[in-house]
Amino acid sequence: MIVQRRKTKEIKLGKVRIGGDAPISVQSMTNTDTRDVLKTVRQIKGLEREGCEIIRVAVPDKIAALGLGKIKKKIKIPLIADIQFDYQLALLALEQKVDGLRLNPGNIKDKKGIKLVARLAKEKNIPIRIGVNSGSLDKKLLKKYKGPTAEALVESALGEIRLLEDLGFEKIKVSLKASDVPRTVKAYKLLAQKVSYPFHLGITEAGTLTGGIIKSAVGIGSLLAQGIGDTIRVSLTANPREEVRVGFEILKALELRQYGPVLISCPTCGRCQIDLIKIAGEVERELGKFPNLNLKVAVMGCPVNGPGEAREADLGIAGGKGVGLLFKKGKIIKKVEEKDLVSALMKEIIAHAHV
Repeated sequence: MIVQRRKTKEIKLGKVRIGGDAPISVQSMTNTDTRDVLKTVRQIKGLEREGCEIIRVAVPDKIAALGLGKIKKKIKIPLIADIQFDYQLALLALEQKVDGLRLNPGNIKDKKGIKLVARLAKEKNIPIRIGVNSGSLDKKLLKKYKGPTAEALVESALGEIRLLEDLGFEKIKVSLKASDVPRTVKAYKLLAQKVSYPFHLGITEAGTLTGGIIKSAVGIGSLLAQGIGDTIRVSLTANPREEVRVGFEILKALELRQYGPVLISCPTCGRCQIDLIKIAGEVERELGKFPNLNLKVAVMGCPVNGPGEAREADLGIAGGKGVGLLFKKGKIIKKVEEKDLVSALMKEIIAHAHV
């Protein structure tokens, strides 16, 4: 059971609403050299096609900061500048009219500089994400808590929140990321009791594709199931497109967002008499071509649960011995040879897409 979503203040990144009753958005971060504008734009456009709703780019130096305006002009989704160490890069990014900033309180310690950034961000109506990371906490907090604990993450965030609030700046969202699930979940739950700002969820340095997906799904998913979270980024050592795909799959699994068809398929067993793994993979690839189609598709391999699951779907196939049954809205349409199952199913899906 999904707990009622936590009530938060609403901010806007460009045209994308975050918090309040806005849909939980999916974002990613480029892994290109931001100084290479063309390459960065090319990657962002690819992410846009996957459905990415917000994009963040690293800003390591002045050259990267001064290229942000060129990038922004060529993309459709909100652009966030990720600033580490040097507050002056944040000022340059704001002048380039980015849609948001990410500041790390663990390594930007010049309070006068942060005040300058907050004043300019307020003037330009640009939100700031306070991005706390377990790997870059202030040494005083590490000493106080004997390590990067959940409590240390929360105190770091609260210190920065108070600093911004004292300046009358409240267009804030917050992230509290550790590389393990228990600490991350605990930190977000603790801070949720203290502030009403929207949260950006993620498990930092989650790992490579398989391990990272598991960590992220468990961590992000458990928080979302408790009503916590307003925007998510799945951090993977992989192509950023995978981050977007997994992000939407997490939201779809919790029935928090509908983005593209939902595929259900059985895990196979000794009863299966068709090459279900191959068939399911082919169907999944084909369904990726229909990101705006709200459809439940079943690919089942045997007569135990197959027919029942296929009947619950909008469209589906259930395998027999070298053949399969094609279902539509619970009714058998026809029997199809194994080699023709995918094409027969996709023909029905395409017809449905054009209704």
